Amino acid sequence: MTPQIPAWIDGRLQPADKLAVHRQGLRHKAVSVFVLRESDILLQRRALGKYHTPGLWTNTCCTHPFWDEEPSHCAVRRLQEELGLTGIYPEFRHHLEYRAEVGNGMVEHEEVDVFVAPVHRDIRITPDPEEVMATRWIDYHDLRAELTRHPQRFTPWLRIYLNNHADRIFGPGLGRSMQR
Repeated sequence: MTPQIPAWIDGRLQPADKLAVHRQGLRHKAVSVFVLRESDILLQRRALGKYHTPGLWTNTCCTHPFWDEEPSHCAVRRLQEELGLTGIYPEFRHHLEYRAEVGNGMVEHEEVDVFVAPVHRDIRITPDPEEVMATRWIDYHDLRAELTRHPQRFTPWLRIYLNNHADRIFGPGLGRSMQR
């Protein structure tokens, strides 16, 4: 049995099986985090064992909160579980909704709380191999260029975030380093 996540069923929010939610394309709650080091973004490459979008590059961390879990607590928890990152406390940046087919007959229809976590030092990254097969830092502008040239290398939601919501996620609050 897969974990229960908050999803809208028959017009009300209730706990639902995560795999069933994706198979049915139900709107559900999600959390995404971007760890930033000046103009660099920490990306992860999803493990090949993931049931959708395996092997694709995506933002630092993306997940679903448990039923009744605060999104900010979920962000901190998943940074530790997926990447071994501790002592990082993301700040809320944007709330958005998107719908995207993610392969294997699955659909992500998410209401996402997006967080950013600026770091001013090197951080120790110890990925869980069940979740993450690789990580890398990439300059924001280089990421935008690579995403334009090779969109198939990236998750649908990362493409949506960068193409439709970048100003709200990476705007003035992060300083001039990301703006040219």
